[in-house]
Amino acid sequence: MRLTPLAASLPATVPFVGPEAQERRLGRPFIARIGANESVFGPSPRAIAAMAEAAAMAWRYGDPENHDLKAALAAHHGVPAACIVVGEGIDALLGNLVRLLVGPGTPVVTSAGGYPTFNYHVTGFGGQILTVPYRGDSEDPEALLLTARKAGAPLVYLANPDNPMGSWHDAGRIGEMIARLPGQAVLCLDEAYADFAPPGAVPPLDPSEPRVIRMRTFSKAHGMAGARIGYAIGHPELIAAFDRVRNHFGVNRIAQAGALASLGDPGWLASVVGKVARSRARLAEIAAANGLAALPSATNFLAIDCGRDGAFARAVLAELTAAGIFVRMPGVAPLDRCIRVTAGEDADLEAFAAALPQALSRAAERG
Repeated sequence: MRLTPLAASLPATVPFVGPEAQERRLGRPFIARIGANESVFGPSPRAIAAMAEAAAMAWRYGDPENHDLKAALAAHHGVPAACIVVGEGIDALLGNLVRLLVGPGTPVVTSAGGYPTFNYHVTGFGGQILTVPYRGDSEDPEALLLTARKAGAPLVYLANPDNPMGSWHDAGRIGEMIARLPGQAVLCLDEAYADFAPPGAVPPLDPSEPRVIRMRTFSKAHGMAGARIGYAIGHPELIAAFDRVRNHFGVNRIAQAGALASLGDPGWLASVVGKVARSRARLAEIAAANGLAALPSATNFLAIDCGRDGAFARAVLAELTAAGIFVRMPGVAPLDRCIRVTAGEDADLEAFAAALPQALSRAAERG
């Protein structure tokens, strides 16, 4: 096989093992699928209807310019359409951003234990990952800035609100970080969970600022993870550069129609945000009933501290999986003392509540 030297040097890996792969190993479906931060509450009924109608036209390619959706997003956010690029979810947009800014040996700064798909893209283009630890259970803007300045990194990644811990910084702290970015560095501000954030957590959009690009998605609150559609907001020069590398037909016609319809149904979005808040509260109650602490969250999931180390939390996770409950956990200590549970329907949460005591007991028996 004639791989490039870079490709040959990479491990054959997947950032996430999907629940479907785990179900195949188990030989049965999960009782509760509350691990991937999908919205179990589903898309807007308007989006479902729009996607069903668009399916009849699936013989046509989607609009490679995403014109109508970009126009609607521009109106929604009050920014020029030239400041928006649409892509196949944030994951694809991250890959294109890295391709634009990172070459072999380029230093890139992120947090140890942060979103692994970003690292996957950086490594895939030959970049050098530099990580800083979380401060408590939050990403550390000061340490990110310091490392970027020392390394001369052109790209810094920060998720706010954060995945996998659910923590967040207020808009003032993020604004200060942007103002202090060194040199020509760009901050990739992943705001996948912005729809769930409390007031004051998300800075105002300012696409005239060339040092930041904001990532948004229809996968979370809009309930369209399977459609693979998201967008980025940034300075028009950086946004225009995406046309040099993006897959112009990557966003399919059905996803475009669904996103456009979902954007026009703010009532559905508000109802989902309310359901998520109630679900998080119930998950916190379940954790407390088992002697565990749930961390504060501005997302559609809770990080639940299992009270011991990563080995114990992994044992709890394995027991929950065996019981048919799909959840995930952070991969780096000390964050890996937690499991991460997505907001769910009442039946999902009751299944989790029923399985958790035995999972904790059996994990403790393992030592």
